[in-house]
Amino acid sequence: MHVMDRLYESVSRKGIVCLGLDTSLDYIPQELKNSFHNIEDLLFEFNKKIIDATEDKVACFKVQIAYYEALGLSGLKAYSRTLKYLKEIGSITIADIKRGDIADTARMYARAHFQGDFEADIITLSPYMGLDSIEPYVDYLKNKEKGVFVLVRTSNKGAEDIQYIEHAQGEKIYNTVGKKIQKLGEGLIGEKGYSSIGAVIGCTHVEEAKQIREELNSTFFLIPGYGAQGGKAEDVALYLKAGNGGVVNSSRKILLAYKERNSRDFALCAREEAIRMNDEIMSKITT
Repeated sequence: MHVMDRLYESVSRKGIVCLGLDTSLDYIPQELKNSFHNIEDLLFEFNKKIIDATEDKVACFKVQIAYYEALGLSGLKAYSRTLKYLKEIGSITIADIKRGDIADTARMYARAHFQGDFEADIITLSPYMGLDSIEPYVDYLKNKEKGVFVLVRTSNKGAEDIQYIEHAQGEKIYNTVGKKIQKLGEGLIGEKGYSSIGAVIGCTHVEEAKQIREELNSTFFLIPGYGAQGGKAEDVALYLKAGNGGVVNSSRKILLAYKERNSRDFALCAREEAIRMNDEIMSKITT
């Protein structure tokens, strides 16, 4: 099944939340730490409890590889086990790896993250070396089961340093990047109208929201910036199409909800926060 059709249907059934498993050791309750004596098992058990508590209320899970790489081989084993567990239960996985190299190096990254121990359904890529940093992944997209989210306009303040520069043709760089990746994905569109090549579009700059959504009409969005970075529910709603066409990432806000609620049940609190977040955003959908 086309990967973005799967994601579209998952949003329809479960809501627009993409739960980010950016699992830092600091996020894990001491009580759970006391029960495990190695990092691999501790990380995986925390992730598994979060997944089991939220899987029916989130559209997909995004696993940020840096949090696991930083812990060496034990961390990467937990990363692999997390992805494999999500695949076993049928959840959609986004590996947040942000690769951006070319030629044979890019093909090796594709092989590493679309098959084998680190296999995911969708990966994140940076296009700022040019489209030849995206093209080596396309063979994996043609089978319709894999996808990519390409950085177009990100949610961080530094996005203005490069992405907002106006070039000789009179438009901003992120506009050009968005149009180029939509063009590249024209032959990869599923039944729901979205390409296997999606875009990372931050919700912290709302002035251009309507234009971006209209221009990239066949591009599914991964939307960061909600919550801690300042994006509001009404801002997020502008990047969706009738409540679909995108997923909204939240990591710390969900993983650490138990601390805000002063509760020992971190998994239940994560579930409650995912539901609250989805309900808040969907309440702002007007069309």
